[in-house]
Amino acid sequence: MLRILATSLMLMSAPPAIATPLTAEQLSAIDRYVTSQMTRQQLPGLALGVYRNGHTVLAKGYGLANVELDVPMSADSVLQSGSVGKSFTATAVMMLVEQGKVSLDDSIRQYFPEAPASWAPITVANLLSHTSGLSAYDTPELQKPGAPLDIRQDFTDAQLTAAIAKLPINFKAGEGWAYENTNFVLLGILIHRVSGQPYGEFLQHRIFTPLGMTSSRVISDLDLVPNRVSGYEKVDGVLRNQEWVSPTFNATADGTLYFTVRDLERWDRALYDETLLKKASLRKMWTPYPYAGKQRAQGYGFGWEIRTINGHPVVEHGGSWQGFTSSISRYLDDRLTVVVLTNLDAEHSYPEVIGRGVAGLIEPGLNEPGRKKTSLSIISPQNLP
Repeated sequence: MLRILATSLMLMSAPPAIATPLTAEQLSAIDRYVTSQMTRQQLPGLALGVYRNGHTVLAKGYGLANVELDVPMSADSVLQSGSVGKSFTATAVMMLVEQGKVSLDDSIRQYFPEAPASWAPITVANLLSHTSGLSAYDTPELQKPGAPLDIRQDFTDAQLTAAIAKLPINFKAGEGWAYENTNFVLLGILIHRVSGQPYGEFLQHRIFTPLGMTSSRVISDLDLVPNRVSGYEKVDGVLRNQEWVSPTFNATADGTLYFTVRDLERWDRALYDETLLKKASLRKMWTPYPYAGKQRAQGYGFGWEIRTINGHPVVEHGGSWQGFTSSISRYLDDRLTVVVLTNLDAEHSYPEVIGRGVAGLIEPGLNEPGRKKTSLSIISPQNLP
């Protein structure tokens, strides 16, 4: 698989071809499929983006952006990123690496001198790949009212770091893998300390503004945000608004961004060339990071999950936060990217399922083994996967 991925990255260096439009039959099948999945998952709303060669072939909203006001979802609706934002954080760190301001092999104590000695073996690469051994900062017990990381209280970077430093370490750095948001919270603080810019400002200056991602930014409940979508959760089968959290926890680097499916076209396009990062940096991000002495064919790189479907290499990520869920999958050989953003909590929303179904309608070779085939000929309500 590593050889396949390396070949895919070489092919990406070629100039992107013109995007082939989807056929009327494909567009109709996608509409039926997405609508049926929305009914099945009882989603308030959904935004879908499909890009070929970094250019939009479908950008569309389904359902409602705001249930109370009956506002329809559109391609310009602004939704939250959840952990899809980790790919942006990893890109920001790699920018600092390319500038020589950060080394992947540095101990994180170089950037967190106040940290305990137990952090000394942990490198920047360990944070990026979830191989640090640091435990979760975002458990219900730790974030309840009055707890050390009360999600309704504000924290400075120093206070947040101090609270995380008291958490246990679950395994020796590099000896295991555990997906923990803690890693990327620390990376956001590292970006601030190295660059002198808070995480959100760094992204705005180095990624969003240069790419023309005009709706993208860090979350803010206070600012007026045109086309902002409302996030929802279900409790005992009843839809309700997302719970409020403090500004601190809406600005950490583990997944607290706003964007639209139109903005994400520009992000996708930039990943085909060296607009943001050199090819060598992208290759490193999209290669599974080894741990416990083994290089794995599929796994997690830097801010991206890496796997194959029927021999097709895919880099992807999902996310959820505050009544929103998200999924982005980039099918490298197929030069196809599918983004699904919803405004329902992760316990009731499965955007990755919808995204994979859409990909299978466009490229039948992307239908996954063991999963009911998605094809134009079987798209009817009773036969949908």
